[in-house]
Amino acid sequence: MCGIACVARLDGRELGPETDSVLHEMVEILDHRGPDDRELMRDGPVGMAFTRLSLVDPAGGGQPLFSDDGSLVLIANGEVYNHRELAAGLPGDVRLRTGSDCEVLLHLYRQRGMDFLRDVRGMFGVILWDRANGQLILARDRFGVKPLYYQRDGRRIVLSSEIKGLFADPATPRGFDWARSLSVAMLPASPRFAEPDMCTWFEGVESVPAATVLRIDLRDGRTTEHRYWELPAEQDEDADAETLIGRYGELLEASVAECATADTELGLFLSGGIDSGAVLALAAPRLDTLHTFTALTGGTHDNGDAENAEWIARELGVPNHQVVFPRDHAPSPEEWLRLLWLTETPLCGPEAYYKHELHRFARQERPELRGMLLGAASDEFNGGYSRDVLGEGDWQSFLDGLAYLDRETRLERDPRLARWWTGGESLIALPAPDRSSERRGEDVYRAYVESEYRKVQQYNVWHEDRTAAGSGIEARVPFLDHRLVELVATVPDRLRSRLLWDKRILRDAMTSRMPERIAQRPKGPFFYGTGTRHAYRMLVRLLRADDHHLVERALSAPGADVFLDADAVRRRLDALGDGDTDSPQVEILLRVVNMGLLAEMAAKPPRLDDLSAGTALSSLGGPVADAGQLFALRRDFDPDGVLRLTDDATLLTDDAGAWFLLREGQIEYVFEDDSPVLLVLRRLENSASLGAALEAAGADLDEVRPELDELLGQRLLGWAS
Repeated sequence: MCGIACVARLDGRELGPETDSVLHEMVEILDHRGPDDRELMRDGPVGMAFTRLSLVDPAGGGQPLFSDDGSLVLIANGEVYNHRELAAGLPGDVRLRTGSDCEVLLHLYRQRGMDFLRDVRGMFGVILWDRANGQLILARDRFGVKPLYYQRDGRRIVLSSEIKGLFADPATPRGFDWARSLSVAMLPASPRFAEPDMCTWFEGVESVPAATVLRIDLRDGRTTEHRYWELPAEQDEDADAETLIGRYGELLEASVAECATADTELGLFLSGGIDSGAVLALAAPRLDTLHTFTALTGGTHDNGDAENAEWIARELGVPNHQVVFPRDHAPSPEEWLRLLWLTETPLCGPEAYYKHELHRFARQERPELRGMLLGAASDEFNGGYSRDVLGEGDWQSFLDGLAYLDRETRLERDPRLARWWTGGESLIALPAPDRSSERRGEDVYRAYVESEYRKVQQYNVWHEDRTAAGSGIEARVPFLDHRLVELVATVPDRLRSRLLWDKRILRDAMTSRMPERIAQRPKGPFFYGTGTRHAYRMLVRLLRADDHHLVERALSAPGADVFLDADAVRRRLDALGDGDTDSPQVEILLRVVNMGLLAEMAAKPPRLDDLSAGTALSSLGGPVADAGQLFALRRDFDPDGVLRLTDDATLLTDDAGAWFLLREGQIEYVFEDDSPVLLVLRRLENSASLGAALEAAGADLDEVRPELDELLGQRLLGWAS
């Protein structure tokens, strides 16, 4: 991982010496991405800046890289995993001058022009100056793992690995793009497929598209776009399940082998599930030293992730560091501002925070560590969310859920047709949503995969890159080898329920390669499900800190008075109680606050080094089994006290016998008719005390304590005076 930046004239003129200060400021801003070295170059119409994190050829792999005749100049961020294989295919008279994995790109460009990345495997953002032809070549890997942003006008283009680097140039707008950002369905957790185009969140900022090469003529700014890779369009109708499973296992082994190659120490984030467990099982035999790092939160303790991570690490003979996030822990407002500015996205939330802190701990514990292996992006393409779209069901219910998402997406793009849809049915056929549908026909699963491909870029690899970069670490993602994604994308319809329900293709491929306990362990969300209330309690504590400091700053930001309802934001925070809830409203509120904070910081960009990251967390000193007291509930329940539903809470039943707890008419909870906590709630109004209600319901306090605690935290229950 490195930081790359560039300023180039687009009108045939040369850069002036005033550009040097901009380039110098850019390397200062990107220093965290590459703390090992930095280089600046200005020549004619192009200036380049490079900060280096040394993973391959630490002694000789500096950049910029030059062709032997000096006609090509390149800076790149990322890794070319198959560089030796590619170098072996070059003409016999080509001599590589460094051990850098990126040098081969110069020679591939000379051979193939715009198609030079066709056979490259890896993750990369590339800026190449073709001096002879007066062209600037920009490119990114197939999944956009490595970022590259730009801002341009009629005279110049400015590029940077991170958006904050663009603000070193006075011509870059300093505004949050409220209108564009509010249209992104992910922000309010809207049930839609991801948007076709990635949102950069900031005015005037664009992103080089993934799997794309842009060629810009430096004489007149004319731009040509070449897409060098697409998700496969055709299904492999001749495939059989066992062959696909076998091939998947072989490709995953190869991908992990490439990602686990470096000249410095690597680590691994270990969750206790099949994804990171598979990477560990395949990587551990290849590495002399491999330390693993696990987030020990209330959620990972309760759902067994932490315990299973500890178990498989011990089973495979590698160290496991359980980094503790105690029950009452929350980042300070300043620490959150730093994380938000580091990640540059309003989607920054609990996952980004947990991973950022894991990276900080890992770099502190292992100072020579430079790369981190991840199990990320397996769920998105292997059917990891198949059970979640409509809850527990089967493949057909999953497809039904996807059809609903597809319909809602189309209606949102043509809202005039929405009035025709009542009761889930219409007499009017929906038009095709975009050009991709011409390729996929009515294959709704294909539409889903395309949506996941876009979501991975907008959310997953975005925050994985930044949270690692904040500690000078490169995140490596074996599951985003394009060969793996191509394989699962071509699984024929007749085999999808067999291979892509609950990640069967991965589980079956790893059965002989890793312990069965982890290979077949059911999927457990990182912090959702059992762990949601632990994460959300942390967020509510953060938003309430210092008299709602972050909230009030967000509401005072440029544009907030136009786009945010300040009173509604404050009411929503107040209604969350102390945060013991699994309601997605917590994260949605945080994203609204994040937008305001980003708008404030864009107007006057801070220096990352001027914001405190706080004290790094520590690891657990003993076994996970003994960690329960770190997350135990502490609220006292007096059996003689009088517990009642609050004034805005109502307990109702319908004709079918289902019971609901509502707040101001909105359903908050649905209960099974024999639920112990429901039996207690039904008896509270006519009981003189909590103890009397428990006795009448035939329930034990310890049995219903967690649910009562959650309802108190939600302010749906309260103690009478």
